[in-house]
Amino acid sequence: MPSRIRRRGSGFSLGKFVVAVVVLATFVAVLLLNGVLTAKTSSDAEGHLQRGPDDQVPVAVHDGGSAIDTIHDPVRTLSYPAKTIALTFDDGPDPEWTPQILEVLEKYQVPGTFFVLGSLAAQHPDLVREMRATGSEIGLHTFTHPNLAEASTNRIDRELTLTQLALAGATGEISYLVRPPYSSRSDALTNNEYEVVRELGERGYVTALTDFDSRDWERKGVEVIEKASTPSSDAGGALLLHDAGGDRTQTVAALDRLIPQLQAQGWRFTTVSEGLGLPTANTPADTWDRVFGTILVGAAGVSTYIVRGLEWLLLLVGALVVARLAIMVVVARRHAKQSRLATRSRSGPWFTDPVSVVVPAYNEKECIEHTVRSLVASDHPVEIIVVDDGSTDGTPDIVERLGLPGVRVLRQPNGGKPAALNAGIRAARHEIVVMIDGDTVFEPTTVGTLVQPFVRPEVGAVAGNAKVANRRSLVSRWQHIEYVMGFNLDRRVYDLWRCMTTVPGAVGAFRRSALLEVGGVSDDTLAEDTDLTMALCRAGWRVVYEERARAWTEAPGTLGQLWRQRYRWSYGTIQSMWKHRASVVARGPAGHFGRVGLLNIALFQVVLPLLAPLVDVFLVYGLFFLDPVTTLVAWGGVQLIQLFAAVYAFRLEREKIGVLWLLPFQQIVYRQLMYAVLIQSIMTALAGIRLKWQKLRRTGDFGGAPVERTVGAGL
Repeated sequence: MPSRIRRRGSGFSLGKFVVAVVVLATFVAVLLLNGVLTAKTSSDAEGHLQRGPDDQVPVAVHDGGSAIDTIHDPVRTLSYPAKTIALTFDDGPDPEWTPQILEVLEKYQVPGTFFVLGSLAAQHPDLVREMRATGSEIGLHTFTHPNLAEASTNRIDRELTLTQLALAGATGEISYLVRPPYSSRSDALTNNEYEVVRELGERGYVTALTDFDSRDWERKGVEVIEKASTPSSDAGGALLLHDAGGDRTQTVAALDRLIPQLQAQGWRFTTVSEGLGLPTANTPADTWDRVFGTILVGAAGVSTYIVRGLEWLLLLVGALVVARLAIMVVVARRHAKQSRLATRSRSGPWFTDPVSVVVPAYNEKECIEHTVRSLVASDHPVEIIVVDDGSTDGTPDIVERLGLPGVRVLRQPNGGKPAALNAGIRAARHEIVVMIDGDTVFEPTTVGTLVQPFVRPEVGAVAGNAKVANRRSLVSRWQHIEYVMGFNLDRRVYDLWRCMTTVPGAVGAFRRSALLEVGGVSDDTLAEDTDLTMALCRAGWRVVYEERARAWTEAPGTLGQLWRQRYRWSYGTIQSMWKHRASVVARGPAGHFGRVGLLNIALFQVVLPLLAPLVDVFLVYGLFFLDPVTTLVAWGGVQLIQLFAAVYAFRLEREKIGVLWLLPFQQIVYRQLMYAVLIQSIMTALAGIRLKWQKLRRTGDFGGAPVERTVGAGL
């Protein structure tokens, strides 16, 4: 990606919008599919439902066999022959327990009947195929394990159809055996449950209930399960066990003891259909069922792998967030201590030479008088150069009418901010040049404090402490939190690591000889301040941060203005990174900057923000498909960590922490906007489109700045 981008435009196109919508829709579909497949559901092993009346259940059904055929009229029930037992397993397949159960069955050469959940069968088709390969048969246990007695007719149809498709996609077969979730024996059927049995018969299904309950879901021990599973007479029947729904260690162990024991007593093991004298339960699916089933299983596999990958990325994001906050707090604390010690023990010379202050201005009539008056009030000797870059709103006339001492106005045709800054640098009479935006005001001590580090000859630039002046609106308060918690805390870290990446345009000071060495302010990028700072670091100049040099700037007051500003910032930062990418492999100071500063930006300002939306995505995902309590606790933990870092940052900056009640809402709304801005910036950069400079509307609101009374005195 060249630093001079080949086209100009807004970065928006219908094609990119369509692509973004398709990608978003696909992502949502993947999450929804995986959510349905893996949603936390109750299981037969988690307890019994309250029983209702059973006065409408026919006596023949109530007192009959455990299999109910309502396909034909009259309704009939089916029973197992004496000394015949069908091992049945509900709630699977499970990748951990189903293979172990199949291994036990194969060990004793006995079949089983597995009533599978369609959602799990779609995720683990290999296990379903293994069931059939070992001689077991498969029945349906619905797709997501609902209580069919409380489900609508459409829900019942959907549950069975999807489960059949999952089975067809996995094995090429379908099944007519169904075991409704939460069912048990035929003599325990309620009126509502019997109505479900009748509806299943109308759809061509035989309902296979149980005769013996192993109660393995209670997990009271192998002996208890074995005892509950042993018939008390020679009457045959279906034994209920589970191959999923929790730890099945006891089930596997009890099964390994039960089978040889019953075989020694003359019991015969069979499948449900064979034991009931019915045709084989699993028959070939038709072509369309196999096609749609294959699509369902394939989509399930893809969505599972994608979501698993996202889960690993989420862990990476969590680790990066925690690591970044820990590093910021520890390093910033060390920086603050060093700054206090240096201030208290300072005995060397003070920098007292006059400095030149360059103010690039384009249509800044709302703010320019505030800015100039605040500079004139400085307690350090300054010359002030206002470079008007072709304003059409009378900005230079306002400055000239003020008639303030030491203020010069340079007029030039509109050429952009870099051209205005370079004109000011050329006109500067002093070695130290302070640059300030036309929508910013300084405190009286700002200039003097900002230039003190220049007593050290290795210092080429100093970054000041930019603060949000207009704090009345919600958007500006969010930016206030971001400035304190993010930008200025980051600069403390960069200062200590000697890899400052940005001297803000609102408040920065430069050695004029250093500026000339790197060719002045470049217009290669839209983030000229970042580009310039990187160039100085690569040239070996030390760039430091002076937190006591405070400047108050007017932040965008609406989401639209904020979008335009951050879009330009993000895009310009990406351009600057690309332009200075060679520093990553360079030697000396340039290499240190590249491998520490540039990679830090890439990791924490590009990669991490791109992945950070996963936290919010999985919050929504977890509330719908996982345990909501666990999800909220995890999300709340992340917010507490960020709140701790924010409180610490505000204490360092001596700011009131009352505004931090907005921090959770900032995560929900403001951060999403920043993510979208970064994504659009990257797409624009990859497309090779050069953005136009967009002037933000100013109001001249400096209500949050302590210098307002000074700058407003002459208004």
